[in-house]
Amino acid sequence: MTLVAVGGGLAVLLWVLAKIGRALAGLAELLAALAVVGIALWGLVRAGAWIVRQLVTHWRTCLTLVAAWAWCRSLGWVSLVVTLAVLVLAQLVWWRLDAVSYDQWCGRWLRGWWLRWALYGRKLTGWLNACGLVVRDASVPVDVTVSLIGRGRGRGRNTVSRSENRTAGVAVPKLLSVRSGASWDEVRVRLVAGQTPEEFDDAARALAVARKVTRCQIRELEPDVVSIDFMRRDLLASPVTCLPVPDLVAVDGTGVDLRAVFAGATEYGKPWRLPLVGTGSHTLVAGATGSGKNSVMWCPLVAAASAIRAGVIRVSGIDPKAMELSYGLGIFARYGQSGKEALEVLGALLDELENRKRVFAGNTREVPISTEYPVELLEFDEIGALTKYTDRKTRDLIVEKLAILTTQGRALGFTVRGYVQEPTKDTVPVRELLPRRIAMRLTSKTQVPMVLGDGAYERGAWANRIPESAAGVGYVWGEGVREPLRVRAGWVPDQTIKQLEHYVTNGGAQVISLTDRRTGEGRSA
Repeated sequence: MTLVAVGGGLAVLLWVLAKIGRALAGLAELLAALAVVGIALWGLVRAGAWIVRQLVTHWRTCLTLVAAWAWCRSLGWVSLVVTLAVLVLAQLVWWRLDAVSYDQWCGRWLRGWWLRWALYGRKLTGWLNACGLVVRDASVPVDVTVSLIGRGRGRGRNTVSRSENRTAGVAVPKLLSVRSGASWDEVRVRLVAGQTPEEFDDAARALAVARKVTRCQIRELEPDVVSIDFMRRDLLASPVTCLPVPDLVAVDGTGVDLRAVFAGATEYGKPWRLPLVGTGSHTLVAGATGSGKNSVMWCPLVAAASAIRAGVIRVSGIDPKAMELSYGLGIFARYGQSGKEALEVLGALLDELENRKRVFAGNTREVPISTEYPVELLEFDEIGALTKYTDRKTRDLIVEKLAILTTQGRALGFTVRGYVQEPTKDTVPVRELLPRRIAMRLTSKTQVPMVLGDGAYERGAWANRIPESAAGVGYVWGEGVREPLRVRAGWVPDQTIKQLEHYVTNGGAQVISLTDRRTGEGRSA
């Protein structure tokens, strides 16, 4: 009976266990099925999200592929190939006939699309990683191996090798877009948390080497978006010509924008303009001998020729070298060479300054420019010759008068533009009173911050690398310009200066006032 009871109990237990096993097996099959379905659904959701993301971020490419597929389905691939060949041939003809309009309306967009997929999309991550412009997660484990037996010569030594995961836990700035111009590629990226635009400024030179170009510049577009600009080719390799001297006799000068006078071209292929009045008009141009400083002087004067002739601008010149400004002596209302003559010119300007104070004080905050109260433009060539290399009394008086003109003259219509070879504070004591700085070819790297300020060289103002053959090339960093801008002043030949002098003086006569010209009185031959 005992054996029967034990056997029956075991049988019941086995039966119960079998039932439980079948239930667990069914449950496991159900869970496995649910897992497979869940994984499949998750994969579909991720695939759908990826497709949507591609459609949003690369909508032009996606539409092109969809259109190509639809064309092949409806008309066949042969017609698609023939159409593409015709389009390519038409673009080649357009490019050969008018390369400028082709690049403006078609070439830059195709080039930007191609560069994004073929170059920057594939290599930018590696460049940023090599230049240290990625953020690594500190929680990523680092493997450290300690070896008690080294490979040093003569005896063993402890060695430590360190390796880290270079793919996991790394945040890379996101590529947003690529724009390609005539000479520059603008690669816009979004920074990751923990990065600043200044870090990209410091790595500009390394990025240029990685891209195998001569110049790279960083521009901050938004607090977390920067544009990494790579210069593919140099648009300033050839000299820039100045504007032609007007050949009209009766010009009143009102057509000249005195706050944006043509001075040359920028490295982006756009006109470079300088103000001759108002904010940022006080200018210091520094550069070694033969760097093209005088192009910065004469090109705006040629562009503003009609305003000078009409009497809207009255130019004064101080020329210690007696070789540059004297060549166009006729356009200067006041002119001096020696220290004594320079003091006379500055004294006359200060007298006019005091006169305008008496007339306009309490009536306006800025003198309206007219022929009665024109822009008083002072061109001071080789300013260091009279602010350092002269007797102490004359030097102190010149510095004092220049300081008054630069600190009080803007609202009263006075502008000072100085030119110097040695841009030290001792040479130009009023350097900080000239807000707009232009650095032509300099002799050393240390002179760049003297002219453009701290951080200019790190941001790409490599004025010491300008070759001697590139006269007129320089860097601007001042009013309204956050990043150093590479420019080239328009070259003004000798005959153009003589044409300017003849035009301004009407062949030797004095400048005729605007009122006399309109009434026809006092006209000189």
